[in-house]
Amino acid sequence: MEKTAQQRYQDWMESSALDETSKQELAAIASDGKEIEERFYRYLGFGTAGMRGILGAGTNRMNLYTVRHATQGLAQYVLAKGGADKGVVIGYDTRYYSDTFARETARVLVANGIRVYLFTTIHATPEVSFAIRYYGSASGVMITASHNPKEYNGYKAYGPDGAQLPPEGSDMISSFLEKIDLFDGIKLISDEELDNSPLLTRIGEEVDEAFLNAVQKISIDSDVIRSVADDFKLVYTPFHGTGLRPVTEILKRIGVKNVIVEPNQAKPDPAFPTVVSPNPENPEGFAMAIELAKKENATIIVGTDPDADRVGVVVRDAEGEYRVLTGNQTGALLCEYILSSKQAKGLLSPKSTIITTVVTSDIGRVIAAHYGVQVVDVLTGFKWIAEKIAQFEETGSNVYELGYEESYGYLPGTYARDKDAVGTVMLIAEMAASYQAKGMTLYDALMALYEKYGYYEDKTVSVVMPGKDGMQKMADMMAHVRSDMPSELGGVAIKTRQDFLSGKQVNADGSVEPIKDIPSSDVLKFMLADDKTFVAIRPSGTEPKIKLYLSSAAESRSEAQSQVNYLLGAVRSYLGL
Repeated sequence: MEKTAQQRYQDWMESSALDETSKQELAAIASDGKEIEERFYRYLGFGTAGMRGILGAGTNRMNLYTVRHATQGLAQYVLAKGGADKGVVIGYDTRYYSDTFARETARVLVANGIRVYLFTTIHATPEVSFAIRYYGSASGVMITASHNPKEYNGYKAYGPDGAQLPPEGSDMISSFLEKIDLFDGIKLISDEELDNSPLLTRIGEEVDEAFLNAVQKISIDSDVIRSVADDFKLVYTPFHGTGLRPVTEILKRIGVKNVIVEPNQAKPDPAFPTVVSPNPENPEGFAMAIELAKKENATIIVGTDPDADRVGVVVRDAEGEYRVLTGNQTGALLCEYILSSKQAKGLLSPKSTIITTVVTSDIGRVIAAHYGVQVVDVLTGFKWIAEKIAQFEETGSNVYELGYEESYGYLPGTYARDKDAVGTVMLIAEMAASYQAKGMTLYDALMALYEKYGYYEDKTVSVVMPGKDGMQKMADMMAHVRSDMPSELGGVAIKTRQDFLSGKQVNADGSVEPIKDIPSSDVLKFMLADDKTFVAIRPSGTEPKIKLYLSSAAESRSEAQSQVNYLLGAVRSYLGL
C-alpha cells in the first residue's frame, strides 16, 4: 500500500541520513498538515523533461536527496545501456544549489562506476547538449529550472544524441526509481573521492571554443554586420544567468562592435533581484534594458533566460517606442530571414524543412510555403524537434533549416539538440543588421512580413494552479473538456477537434480520423471554421499552470487582434476561468 504524505514525512524525520538543516526545516511544519501534504503527497515526477520543482525538504521538492535518487535511477539506466565508459556530461546554471546538485550528481554516477564529464563553472544548456555529442557520451544532466521563478530548480536529463530523454528513456528511469529507496538505495562517494577519481574529467575551455565555432558556422551573412557595425547598437541582458559570456563572445566574433550589456542584470544571481521571474516571455523583465536602449539609442534588445536556451527580443517601432515581440513573431522573422537569405545564395533545396509545434502560429507554415520549404509539426518540447533532426540525418529525407516553439525557443542549427539562445541571438543580430542596411528596423520588417503574408495575432495565456489541488483542477478541467467537446466557441463553429492524448481528430460532420506521426500527449486543439483561427489547451509540463494558445489571421492587424481577444473571452467563459 502506498504511504500517505504524513507517513513519508515521518520517515524523513526519523531517518538518520537526513541532514540537520533539513530536519529543522521539516520540524517547523510539524503542525501544518497542508504544507506536509504539499511536500510529501508524491515523489517529484521524472518525466521527459527530467524533473523540476520548488527547492526544499520533501519528496515533492528539489533537494540533495531527490537529486541523488534521480541520479541513481539515471545511473542504472546508463549501466543498462552499456554506457558506463562513454560517461555522462554534467552542467549547471546560476540557480540556488545548482553547483551543489551538479556535484551530487557526479558523486552518485562515479560511485556507480560511470565516467563523468563535469563543467566546473556555470554554462548554458545548449552547450551541455553540444558537449554530450562532442564527447560521445551516453547521457547528460543539466541542473536548471530554465525560466521558472527563483524558488525552483530542476534536473534535465539527456540521451546520447544530446536531446532530452524520449518517453521510453524517462519511463525506464521511473521504473528504476520505484524500486530505489530514497535514502538507503543510493550509491555515493565523498567529495574527496570524487576529486581524486580517474572517472572524473573536468571540462575546460576546449569545449567552449568548439561550441562557439559550431555556432559561428551557421552564420549566413556576417559581412552585413560589418557593413553597419559602427552604427549598429544592441542592448543585451542575461537576466542574471549563464548567457553573458557565450552571447557577448559570439557577437564579438561575428563583428558586432556595440554590444551594451544591462549592468544591473549582468551578474549571475540566483535571487534574480531585478525581475519577478527571469523569463523573456514576461515584458516587464525588459524594463531596465529598455531604459538603457533609450539612453544609448539602440535599435534592438535581446534577453536570455538563466540557462540561455530561450531568447526574447525587443524592437523599436516607427514612433521610437520599444515593443516586446512574441515568440511567434521572432520565429516568423527568423523564418523569413533564414529562408530568403538561403534562397538568395542558392542554399535551399526541395528537402529544406522547418519544424514547429502544434501550438505555434501558422505564419511559419505560410512563409515556408512561399519559399517551397516543407513544414513538420511536433508536440511542444524540443526533444520532439531533436527527434525529427535525427530522423532527417538517418534517412536523408529532409534538410533541417530551423526549429522553433512559440515559447521563445529556437534552434538554428544541428550542432545542439536543445533550443539555443546563443546561436539564435547571433542570427537575430545578423538579421537586424541586414534590415538596418536596407534602412529598416526589425519592427519595420515585421510589418512588411504581415503585409506580405497576412496579419497573424497570437496569444498565450497561463493560468496558475499551484499545489496538489491545482494538479487535480487541471486534470479535472482537461477531463471535462474531453467529455463534453464544444462544437463552437463564442458563436463560431469548430471545424476540427484534435485530442492528442487519444490521437484522434473529430471533424464537424462527426467523422473521426487518426492524428498521424505525433505521439500521445495531453493537448487539445480546436480549429475554427475559417481555417485561420485555432485554440489549444494543455497543462504545462514544467510549471503548475494550464496554458491557452490562441491564433488568428485576418486582412488587418486590428481585426486579427479583435478576433483573438474575443475568442479568449469565449474560451475563459467555457472553461470557467
